[in-house]
Amino acid sequence: MKKGYITLENNNYELVRNYKDAFYEEEVRARYTDYFQDYDYIFGDYSYDKLRLKGFYDKKNRKANAINSIERLDSYILEYCSYECRYFLLKLVKK
Repeated sequence: MKKGYITLENNNYELVRNYKDAFYEEEVRARYTDYFQDYDYIFGDYSYDKLRLKGFYDKKNRKANAINSIERLDSYILEYCSYECRYFLLKLVKK
């Protein structure tokens, strides 16, 4: 991985948040599926030492709604993630 970037299934992502050094490339590659290709962001958190991934859309994306808009990320972290868990955020780099 180039510094701060990763390619997954022909999509390039930039690592924009890495709270508590949560990002481990091998684990992300193992959990990533083509389901996430459509999202503008991929959020990963560790709950009970297991990596969970969730997709989010940019607010300008017409597919964005109240549940999956990146503007809701901080609320998602508070509501659905373990307290003070490790997490990271990847942003799709448009070609």
